[in-house]
Amino acid sequence: MKEIAIIDGIRTPIGFLGGFFRDLTAQKLLEIVYRELLKRANVEARLIDWVIAGCVGQSSDAPNIARVSALRAGIPVEVPGFTTAMNCASGLSAIVEAYKTIIAGDADVVLVGGTESMSNIPYLLRKARFGYRLRSGELIDGIWEGLTDPICGQIMGRTAENLALEFSISREEQDKFAIGSHKKAFTATQEGKFKNEIIPVNVSKKREGTETVPETVFQDEGINIAMNLQSLALYPTIFKQNGTVTAGNSCSISDGAASILLAEKNRAKELRLKIRGYIKSYGFAGVSPERMGIGPVLATQVALKRAEMKLSDIDLIELNEAFAAQTLACVKEMNLDLNKLNVNGGAIALGHPVGATGVRIVVTLLNVMEQKDASTGLATLCIGGGQGGALILERR
Repeated sequence: MKEIAIIDGIRTPIGFLGGFFRDLTAQKLLEIVYRELLKRANVEARLIDWVIAGCVGQSSDAPNIARVSALRAGIPVEVPGFTTAMNCASGLSAIVEAYKTIIAGDADVVLVGGTESMSNIPYLLRKARFGYRLRSGELIDGIWEGLTDPICGQIMGRTAENLALEFSISREEQDKFAIGSHKKAFTATQEGKFKNEIIPVNVSKKREGTETVPETVFQDEGINIAMNLQSLALYPTIFKQNGTVTAGNSCSISDGAASILLAEKNRAKELRLKIRGYIKSYGFAGVSPERMGIGPVLATQVALKRAEMKLSDIDLIELNEAFAAQTLACVKEMNLDLNKLNVNGGAIALGHPVGATGVRIVVTLLNVMEQKDASTGLATLCIGGGQGGALILERR
């Protein structure tokens, strides 16, 4: 059986909706991480056999965004590429597709990415192409529509409310968890824990009027150490009357990109590439769309069974914090050790650029495993539409 090595992985800082990346497209963000990863790993572009990337909100000016960004990053035209769309697991599915491609013998070295510019997801006029004969047309928010499940009709925050009710998770529990995420992320940033995974990105910052000045961003935009129970109590519940889920105990709508380089182990050694870890196994599973946030539980079971491991064998866990309620539901259902979970903070503090997150949590997990000298790690996330994805890593 072939072994799939992780050579290196990086990500951009994560920006708020309308924040420091508002003028950078998803394809530009992906191009940046592609280019920087190859440079840092000291791998020539001609050695890449395939390029695969995840993205949810692909724009019409960059169809098959994996290919568009690859060409702009200097990947030879002969290298094929494709884009995966699996909602929140688009990036994770890109990694798994790369894994399968190498296992199948179709490639030895695969450049993987995930990207999202939620700031650039457009508003839609669905009937505009053939004209409006009378009265007004509806302007549809592409973000809000994309976050609403077409099967159950519930927006993602409402599905988190379902889990809060099912698992008896209070507003205070959720708010405390959110504060903890911000505190861990702030401490990790101050201690330089993200320096090995985040690459600086140049942006143009607008001043008053039309003047712009160059700026380099190198930290996540959403971390808020000032958050406390008093301030969080002021946030309204918007998904359910008398609910518990708020913008304060949920992830932010975000922009960002991440990339990871995979190679067949023997080919990596032949190229004298440093190996940082290995993919041990993966798993995907489906759940009802109304309970989409519980998806990591079933996906983790699939990944553990494939790896012939138990949850107790896992040293560290990165579980994407789409919502505090959703994360805590998984914690309760899996009886997770909180000391192993998201030790440098999670998406509530960092953000959740949906197409990039699957790669981002793997890059973060790899770095945390090195920092803690851990042997095994689990990256897992829920998926809008009622699914879960998981990936198990190992270091030797």
